[in-house]
Amino acid sequence: QVQLVESGGGLVQPGGSLRLSCAASGRIRSINTMGWHRQAPGKQRELVATITTGGSTNYADSVKGRFTISRDNAKNTVYLQMNAVKPEDTAVYYCNADGTYYPRSTYYFADFASWGQGTQVTVSS
Repeated sequence: QVQLVESGGGLVQPGGSLRLSCAASGRIRSINTMGWHRQAPGKQRELVATITTGGSTNYADSVKGRFTISRDNAKNTVYLQMNAVKPEDTAVYYCNADGTYYPRSTYYFADFASWGQGTQVTVSS
């Protein structure tokens, strides 16, 4: 099993900054893509940003230039640096990761796709 644990959410004023982190743990063999999604009240969950093992990134248009996704492969951790936040950034933020893991032993591996529990980000003055 692979679990994702998030931290860093909270209350922040418009124009401020916040840094989210999400660490993967378990019998991990490799991690491919890691990313962040968010869901605001009454809205569908939307992609915020993704990053591949090689460092290629993809951002939603609404956060380009303000948010930065990064990862530490040695720590199996993905980060989301949120700058110049706006009230419309208020949402529950979820991290996700996919890759391969060892179900029983290192002789065999299988694919995984896991999600974090979500962390609340509230932008308000």
